Amino acid sequence: MTPRGPALAGLALVAGYTGLISGADGITKLLAGGYAAPQLYALSGIMVAALCAVCARGTGARAGRGLRAELRMTAPGAMALRAGATVVAALCFYSAFRLLPFAEVFLFIGLMPILAGLMSGPILKEHVRPSAWFALVAGAVGVACLFPQGVAGIGGGHLWALGAAVSGTFSMVMARRLSGLGTGALAQVFYPNLALGVLMLAALPFVWRPMGAGDAGLVVAYAALLFGARWVLVVALRLLPAFAVTPLMNLQFVWMVAIGALAFGEWPQAGTWLGVAIVVASGAYLLWDQMAPRPTTVPPRARTDP
Repeated sequence: MTPRGPALAGLALVAGYTGLISGADGITKLLAGGYAAPQLYALSGIMVAALCAVCARGTGARAGRGLRAELRMTAPGAMALRAGATVVAALCFYSAFRLLPFAEVFLFIGLMPILAGLMSGPILKEHVRPSAWFALVAGAVGVACLFPQGVAGIGGGHLWALGAAVSGTFSMVMARRLSGLGTGALAQVFYPNLALGVLMLAALPFVWRPMGAGDAGLVVAYAALLFGARWVLVVALRLLPAFAVTPLMNLQFVWMVAIGALAFGEWPQAGTWLGVAIVVASGAYLLWDQMAPRPTTVPPRARTDP
């Protein structure tokens, strides 16, 4: 069992993460209508990487270490996989927020606990119980509530959201793996965002549009929120297993409904509420099943002949 102190700290960090990342998602939706994805991610990715470098320099100086030591990669291959997944997830989420109402995207975010439970087996060598498959089926039923008219209701935004959920979950699971290999939290935020910024810079000349002071300020705010959210999440994944962290992220739905209503005038439809209830319940069941005490098998006593 996880010690009580670190577990409570992990819970608090995840709660903070949901608020930070929902704010960043709200800014993404605001900017998605007027700018292409590379314009947001080129600027914000470089800003987040710069913030990581500044913080790493400060923490390294206090500990008598240099910047290189603070940003050391213990597993370059695993880091490359996390960085690639982060880039794919960013692009998919950007497209999903541009095409779908805010709360609908959450249904796919709600699948992430279930996907994490399935990925933890092959990637982290953590035992995957049959409940993970049951929860995945229930989560799929929840997502199906979005489409009362059947397959014809599935649009490009839903496919982008599904891709975002899969790649985003893989990135988070790789964060836990990297933590187990000794890679620091700042390094795990620095390299994926540096990769995102550099790749988007290459596409920026083809899509650049002049930005007013207000939109530029939103990009700065987005970068600050994203830096805080990703750093907090990596630290939380050090304290709690992925299957425990991701169900707690369902708190994000409350933030997303509030932001969607206040900023965009979007109120979830009945199918969305029903789907969210099913997805959240399946994720909660998965968490309960994973944390339930396991029966211990007592080996039979050796027979002694009189």
